[in-house]
Amino acid sequence: MNVIGFVQFILLCAESLDRQAEGGHYPLVRARFVVPVLAVLAIFVAGCNWPAITPPGAGSVRYRDQVFPAVTVTSNVTYGSAVNLEGQTVTLQMDVYQPTGDTVTARPAIVWVHGGSFCCGDKTSSELVDEATTFSEEGYVNVSINYRLESPGCSGNFSNCIAAIQEATADAQTAVRFLRTNAATYRIDPNRIAIGGSSAGAITALNVGYSSAQDPSARVRAAVSLSGAQLAVGTIEPGDAPALDFHCTTDPLVPYSAAVSTIDAAQAQGLDAFLESWNETCHVPYTEHRQQILDQTRNFLWWEMDLASAAK
Repeated sequence: MNVIGFVQFILLCAESLDRQAEGGHYPLVRARFVVPVLAVLAIFVAGCNWPAITPPGAGSVRYRDQVFPAVTVTSNVTYGSAVNLEGQTVTLQMDVYQPTGDTVTARPAIVWVHGGSFCCGDKTSSELVDEATTFSEEGYVNVSINYRLESPGCSGNFSNCIAAIQEATADAQTAVRFLRTNAATYRIDPNRIAIGGSSAGAITALNVGYSSAQDPSARVRAAVSLSGAQLAVGTIEPGDAPALDFHCTTDPLVPYSAAVSTIDAAQAQGLDAFLESWNETCHVPYTEHRQQILDQTRNFLWWEMDLASAAK
């Protein structure tokens, strides 16, 4: 990521490191220019816990605070079509959420992907509507997508589970390409597109994020996962997107071990990858942990997408 405000960057990272360190003693944080500035920055960048660092600024700050009181929703926008496993052509649609009255012409965007075991669910899933609305109020463009669903998908006998995951990933990539191709129409910054989702949608979001190096046309700047893991699509490589996963330690549907393996593999490739966990038995606990999820997602996207430098 880019260096954002030298002094703020140093102070915020130092605070993050101090919170993580027992006793808060980091000699480099307090060194008086003994180490060259670039070396110090490199150490801080590697150690910062971005989801825990609130973006700075006095007053109302776009992409951090609710700066728009209303959101305009355009439903059922067609973003493509694809053939399902039964040979039928499926029309792919999204709902578009935009801050009402906004005049900025190059805004960051988030693609949201619903859950439902790849067999079920819809783009009007309650947590996605809430997230899309919340981030639109902060100045983003948000889209919630439908994608090909298969029966039984990843439920029942799992007979077409892998194929259904691959279809969903391909459709989400199509949505990213649609936004990039139509950036002027939707007043989107084509270089600041993120993706997020819940459960099956979280798996899809991570799969898209971890395909960035292989498919630059569908590249995203960040991926956010609620109860997901990277499954059934490709391998994690340098150049893929940074990711944030929220997960319960006892998840009855997507094992916590799969999330840990995903984050470990990403970190081994030098990527920013964060796992925020709850020592609970649960799956997609959005209602129970809503504020934490919204706050940490906001922080993560701000830093990883360099929103201090985004159009305002």
